[in-house]
Amino acid sequence: MPRQRRPINHDLYTRGGIITERDPDFCIVRLRMPAGMITPGQMKELGEIAARYGVEMVHLTTRQTMELPHVDPSVLEPLLKDLEKNGTPLGAERQEVVNITACLGTRNCKFGIIDSVALAEELDKKFFAKDLPVKVRIAISSCPNGCESERLNEIGITGIQKPIRDPGLCTGCGTCTHYCREKAIEVIDGVVVLHPTLCMECGFCILPCPFHIIQGAPPEFRITLGGHRGRHPKIGRHLVDVKTQEEVVRVVDKIIYWIYRQASTDSMLPEQLDDLEFDKFRETIVKMTGG
Repeated sequence: MPRQRRPINHDLYTRGGIITERDPDFCIVRLRMPAGMITPGQMKELGEIAARYGVEMVHLTTRQTMELPHVDPSVLEPLLKDLEKNGTPLGAERQEVVNITACLGTRNCKFGIIDSVALAEELDKKFFAKDLPVKVRIAISSCPNGCESERLNEIGITGIQKPIRDPGLCTGCGTCTHYCREKAIEVIDGVVVLHPTLCMECGFCILPCPFHIIQGAPPEFRITLGGHRGRHPKIGRHLVDVKTQEEVVRVVDKIIYWIYRQASTDSMLPEQLDDLEFDKFRETIVKMTGG
């Protein structure tokens, strides 16, 4: 005997974050969780909500959020109200800005250069779920280690820091060379030489200097555009380096508007960059930021 189902509000399926399963009688509910941050209290309540609506497992996604699989669509309205009340509301997954990812950054990581979580939260408030012709993923890594694979996202933001060395004070001890993963620093005839073309501006050589001779320039934000994971991975193209979080928000705002006005729905953003005159757009952004 077929099971009884309550009436389903099909209008809810127009919202991003509700995904029809392989079995069309059920759906997946994806949550909004910028930078993957959630309090212990929210985590506990989320477990109770999931159990209340018959969810047996919670899925942790690659985009630092959670999904509730195998949800009966007839319970979506009360479920979404409970999720909203818990501060873990419905997410996004269609042609829009989806959950913004970030590493822990300077709040916790010893390699961190920028506060990636704060930046993710600010970008989330301004751009999350904005309707666009294509899906846009934004990812932030606090340093060039790229733990968030930010350059494989439509918009990638990387924290960078240029090392500054005073040749007149440097003793040539070579300690910094052991921390450089790119072999961009070497000791030649007792003098430490930095090879700028090899340097990734990760700042790893700054803290280990026993005499504090190597200093760091103020942290900057490197923005890339047009990266993509998926079936045909692509590395994003370098757009611009900016000096402040406020400038990052301004540049991302310009990117989102450019995509909204210029991109089409027939292919992914990386495949459209040349047709969208990326080089001309980049010139505009560089002029705007004074880069």
